[in-house]
Amino acid sequence: MPVLVCTGPPAQRENGQLREAVVSHAVVDQAIGVVVAVGGLCPDQGFEVLREVSQRTEVKLRQASAMIVDWAHSEQQPEEIRRALEGALAAARCV
Repeated sequence: MPVLVCTGPPAQRENGQLREAVVSHAVVDQAIGVVVAVGGLCPDQGFEVLREVSQRTEVKLRQASAMIVDWAHSEQQPEEIRRALEGALAAARCV
C-alpha cells in the first residue's frame, strides 16, 4: 500500500500546530505538578486550580501555566497570578 506524504504550506502549518499543542500540553502538565506540590492536591484538583487562575485573571491557560512554571524556577510571579493562585488553592483545599 502506498504511503502518502503531505508537503507544502498546509502540511507545514499543521505540523507547526501539532508541535505547539504538544509544547502547550507539556507546560500545562508541568504547572499542574507545581500546583499539586505547592498545594498538596491531587492532579485533578491541580488542573481545576489552573483553570480557576486562568479564568480569574483572564489569561489563557497556557500562559498562566507558563507563569506558574517560571515562578517555580525564579520565585517571581505577577501579583495578579499570585493572588488568583492563592485563592484557588484555598478553595481547592476546602473541598
